[in-house]
Amino acid sequence: MTSFSLDDLAAIVRSRVGSDAGASYTKSLLEKGPARVAKKFGEEAVELVIAAVEARTPEIVGETADVLYHLLVLLESAGVPLNDVLAELQRRTAQSGHAEKAARNG
Repeated sequence: MTSFSLDDLAAIVRSRVGSDAGASYTKSLLEKGPARVAKKFGEEAVELVIAAVEARTPEIVGETADVLYHLLVLLESAGVPLNDVLAELQRRTAQSGHAEKAARNG
């Protein structure tokens, strides 16, 4: 198992905020604004879904990496720390998925 984590990737994304857009894809994407960041995330998510439906394992791995990266760029663009998302996941996993969903819908 790798020691690379989502925290590592989030730190890399965060460090690119001050970069030059000509040298950093992350910075160039962030400069295009939240709508473009969200659109790019959506495109990557659709590509992952297609790879999963077609059971193409190598593509699933690559597209998942793209989705995770673009998700972290989206969070950075929105000013939402990854730790806030992880805290929400931790809160939700304290109960069954059915109970958690019922609580959100109720």
